[in-house]
Amino acid sequence: MKKKLKVAITYNEANPDFYIKPAELNKKKLPFTPYFEVDNFTPIEEFELLSERLCKKNIDAYTINIKDDIDILLTDLKKHKPDVIFNFVELFKDNARLEMNVVGLLELLGIPYTGAPPIALANCQNKVLAKRILNTFGIKTPKFALIKKIAGRYNHGLEYPLIVKPAFEDASVGIDNDSIVENFKQLKSRIKYVLDNFLQPALVEEYIEGRELNVAVMGDKNPKALPISEIDFSAMPDHLYNIVSYQAKWDPLHESYHKTIPCCPARLEKKIEMKAKEIAVKAFRAMGCRDYARVDMRLNEHNELFVLEVNPNPDLTEGAGFMRSAETAGILYEDALIKIIKLAWARRNSILK
Repeated sequence: MKKKLKVAITYNEANPDFYIKPAELNKKKLPFTPYFEVDNFTPIEEFELLSERLCKKNIDAYTINIKDDIDILLTDLKKHKPDVIFNFVELFKDNARLEMNVVGLLELLGIPYTGAPPIALANCQNKVLAKRILNTFGIKTPKFALIKKIAGRYNHGLEYPLIVKPAFEDASVGIDNDSIVENFKQLKSRIKYVLDNFLQPALVEEYIEGRELNVAVMGDKNPKALPISEIDFSAMPDHLYNIVSYQAKWDPLHESYHKTIPCCPARLEKKIEMKAKEIAVKAFRAMGCRDYARVDMRLNEHNELFVLEVNPNPDLTEGAGFMRSAETAGILYEDALIKIIKLAWARRNSILK
């Protein structure tokens, strides 16, 4: 880049004092042997570190925590006039469905930003709509039913075991070990839990037993799939299902966090690897994603691939998730961040002015 770009790393943490320092977690005695060491950074510190590392790469980067206040964002944009917004906003007023509204504001302001546009964020978050779009493009997803209210019986026509999820959440919110149900009694109880606690419909899917693959995709006009990562469930104890629950993703005190072990690159037959990458890129395009995304899928015993989720703007923590695949592809952490910034900057002449 000839010009030294000014990049505003924008996120929303309304309660920054909420986080327990990970160092404190390491002092706790756990009833199992942990696999991972917990790092010493809170999410807010991670954003500051990301900013520092970009500055060392000749990017004029700084952070904005909008704290559920759009005026904070507008004031900062007017004052600092960043060239690009590195968008890490995932919810607003504790509502994940408002994520797209913040991005919509950036569209109206005509400021280039990283990641998915509003329509892609909305479509991916609406799990039923996402399934219908993917199915239209010939991409398999698990069979499902949408339950909007408590009933005496549910004529879903699905085969047990089933998995029950909130219909409009992401990041595995609302998914835990009890999300897997094996009979009507458990199904009825879990549907009630979702309706009562998340105030949204329950998505009921056939549970696909098999290998879980995460396919990272990077690019805009010409997206490419990166090396595939697999979640190894072989260490999962019998009392936990082989799923990537909320606890497995975000709770370092939970056993599943230490028993869902990523392996990248995944050991797959070449034919299956190529098919998974092809499906991931096709899903990326179908859902209108941009710059970077992660497509989660299951490979069953018959070598059939089912897309579980298309995740726009996934976590960019170094060494984890999307970045694990980028690093396996030989793309250094800072270089991956800069590539995402460049993709956003390249769109500056095509956005609303």
